[in-house]
Amino acid sequence: METITKRRTITLTDRPPVTIVEANWPVIAVALGHEDSARAQRPDYEGDSWAIRVRQHADGRAIVYATFDGATAWTGSESRSGGEVLTNRPSGAGIVSAIKRVGTEVGISDATIRECIADLPAEDLG
Repeated sequence: METITKRRTITLTDRPPVTIVEANWPVIAVALGHEDSARAQRPDYEGDSWAIRVRQHADGRAIVYATFDGATAWTGSESRSGGEVLTNRPSGAGIVSAIKRVGTEVGISDATIRECIADLPAEDLG
């Protein structure tokens, strides 16, 4: 039986994209958001949506990346994406800083950035 290796290409900020094997880079935190279409008086599929994710390799490297899918016809928003690769076992504070930078760069709401930070694995203080 043939094993299928699922790969993902991730757009980064100010550098070429990277391709990963998803099984080697599990998601450790995620936050999603979308425009309240009821408030906006248009169908759900015509509103802006966004996501920010953190993946971490067993060796400690992490990738923080975000996408903003703009509903140009309705909102005039432009779709954007970006991310950062963090090397050398980044600290929790390093990952948090990257979430803030990437989220801000892509145009993710502060509430969604905070939600992603809160979704990170808890630090065990013993």
